Amino acid sequence: MPSSALHRRRALRAAAGATATVLCVTLLAACGSSGDKGATAADANDGKPVSLTFWGWAKGTKDVVAAFNASHPNIQVTFEEIPSGNAGGYAKISNAVKAGNAPDVFNVEYPQLPDFVSQGAVQDISKLVSADLKKKYLSQAVDLTTLGGSTFALPLDAAPQAFYYRKDLFEKAGVAAPKTWDEFRTAAEKLKAADPNTRIATFFPDDPSTVEALSWQNGAHWFATAGDTWKVDLAGAETKKVTDYWQKLISDDLVRSMPSFSQQWTASLQKGETAGYVGAAWGGGVLKGTVPDASGKWAVAPVPTWDGQPASGMLGGSTFAVSKDSKKAKAAVEFATWATTTPEGIQARIATGTSSMFPAAPDLVPVAKAAFKTDFYGGQDIYSVYVDAAKSIKPNWTWGPAMSATNGSLKDSFGKLAQGGTVSGAVDTAQQATVAEMKNRGLKVNG
Repeated sequence: MPSSALHRRRALRAAAGATATVLCVTLLAACGSSGDKGATAADANDGKPVSLTFWGWAKGTKDVVAAFNASHPNIQVTFEEIPSGNAGGYAKISNAVKAGNAPDVFNVEYPQLPDFVSQGAVQDISKLVSADLKKKYLSQAVDLTTLGGSTFALPLDAAPQAFYYRKDLFEKAGVAAPKTWDEFRTAAEKLKAADPNTRIATFFPDDPSTVEALSWQNGAHWFATAGDTWKVDLAGAETKKVTDYWQKLISDDLVRSMPSFSQQWTASLQKGETAGYVGAAWGGGVLKGTVPDASGKWAVAPVPTWDGQPASGMLGGSTFAVSKDSKKAKAAVEFATWATTTPEGIQARIATGTSSMFPAAPDLVPVAKAAFKTDFYGGQDIYSVYVDAAKSIKPNWTWGPAMSATNGSLKDSFGKLAQGGTVSGAVDTAQQATVAEMKNRGLKVNG
């Protein structure tokens, strides 16, 4: 392994370990006895038929469950599709946990996992996750699911960034896929000049994850730890460069502002009024399913960077977590393991044509690539773009333990952009809200 790669892996593990230590030291409920209870309860299921309940929203999930049930007669999964996390799914899960009627297993994205752990909503499944199993996943994904040296989820996918664009509209405007953010703005201006109704992309006021990923890409570190103290720096120089840039795009009417994946957004894509989408690997399937009539017109490029050199953050990415009160942790981990590390599990998800996720298990990337039909992208090898993007994910990013407060504040402020608010101002407000919430939870905070 090259020394740089080794250093990167060590740095990632060190950051994740420090994050987890703070969580466990300051919030005993997060890293208490739930793992032991789960493991012991799970052992009682040996040799007996088990029925699991599972909540999630990722594309292709129902097909994964159907394939698992067909091949595992002793474990049967009942799947309930819920709204995506930020659209109400997390609130539904949290309420169910508090009420004592949560599903056995549910999907949670990497940014929200520390929040669920800090609330004591998920089990420590360390005793059910072997070292050999961990080796099957990207080290970055393992780090993001390991808190305080304990495993709290199994990773499903990584989510390196990508830029999707309409080839015909770009050609009409005489522009190529932008490699830098300066080129992105120039392309936006040319697209609008070629057709006053066309915009290069959309700012999603209801979804902070894009701003977070772009800040990550630019080398920001929103959260860090020193001993038992958190450092919160949402509004640092690296983030401000991103927020000022997007604010000017919005102010100059070079991008649209509308809710993510909404009917408005879909209509703008269908009419050719939105010519691009700053997304992640999983967005390839979303776009294909959203505007199927545009097959052959779209392409995928690396997300632009500030200096033209490859760099990426992660925009989302999901895991499987076991709820705190489940008595079926062993079966739940068996299901999650099958769904995330077997060719059959990945094939079932990708073959639906609705999912283009990038597996957290690198050995399964060829399976995903072979299963995803790329007619919509003119036969382009889109997974080669994702593979390169995954290699360029910036190291040492840490998610905070109160992302529900962070994201809630950002969404509220982003929703006021049309009334004179700014993207940078929203991040400043989120900084204050995050620090206040963390102190309210009894955490030591510097920020």
